[in-house]
Amino acid sequence: MPRITIKEIARRAGVSKGAVSYALNNQPGVSEATRARVLKVAEELEWVPNRAARQLSAARSETFGLVLARSAKTLSEEPFYMGFVGGVESVLSEKGYALALQVVPDLAGEMATYRKWAAERRVDGVIVVDLRVDDPRLPVLRKLELPAVLAGDPVLADGMTCVWTDGTAAMEAVVGHVARLGHQTIARVAGPPEHGHVWLRDQAFAAISRELGLDSRVLHTDFSGEEGALATRQLMAAEDRPTALIYDNDLMAVAGLSAINGLGLKSPDDVTLVAWDDSALCRLTHPTLTAMSRNIVAYGAEVTHRLFGLLDGARHEAHLYSTPALVVRQSSGPPPRST
Repeated sequence: MPRITIKEIARRAGVSKGAVSYALNNQPGVSEATRARVLKVAEELEWVPNRAARQLSAARSETFGLVLARSAKTLSEEPFYMGFVGGVESVLSEKGYALALQVVPDLAGEMATYRKWAAERRVDGVIVVDLRVDDPRLPVLRKLELPAVLAGDPVLADGMTCVWTDGTAAMEAVVGHVARLGHQTIARVAGPPEHGHVWLRDQAFAAISRELGLDSRVLHTDFSGEEGALATRQLMAAEDRPTALIYDNDLMAVAGLSAINGLGLKSPDDVTLVAWDDSALCRLTHPTLTAMSRNIVAYGAEVTHRLFGLLDGARHEAHLYSTPALVVRQSSGPPPRST
């Protein structure tokens, strides 16, 4: 069938092509009666917009970009990004937008991707994750004038638009939880310290541990299951081993649980385990894992909505999305009596 054009809709509706354009793009300039008549004719003709023409006229690519500077292996195993990208896509599909997803080995590769996208006008804006302290990507994005929304704390955002969850309050909640159970020696299996949210959790973990008089320690990893298990075995081999372990993601917590079982220990009898993010993994283990829970899919969707807002002229602001909530499950318990 030949493509239905705006000219044909205008002819059948008895209006000008300009009036059809106003009506179809929901812009002022036509009466509500005319708008309704045009939309009815368009529906009857099963009209769909010409994507290429719309992109050209609006000077937009109708694509958002997301660059992930992590190994493909870690990304394939990490539940967070599966949920986050799912949330992004749920909004983009509603808007008729596409997602340009690029996996690179490091920040240099990420910044090179931004420069290429900006030069080629490949994307209308980008979503930035894994913020760093004094993040080198932010001045690059400003120089490129590439609209961006950061998924991270305003402390790290340098005044750019960001959507964040309160990791400090969440850390205070989880450490308070294990302290109330009676644990005095605790440890955290953390992500890379150069990641801004890990750095913020480091500070909060140290502060609340001091306040509560707890003996605490931290081992940093690359977020992978392998390093999570290795760190768990290292901590549990210590003479004064911790009786509670807090993990920076679900993948490491599940790997840690497996390592605990491999050592002939049990949770929560010998050690309390707490995960972070609360994906389905936490509910499929035995015992089920206590976790700091947040809706990752909805978080990705909110970040995407804010990027559309920037394109529509919203000013740069920090938006608090949520504070993760503690969900207590079978892996929580008092410390063993012998410690």
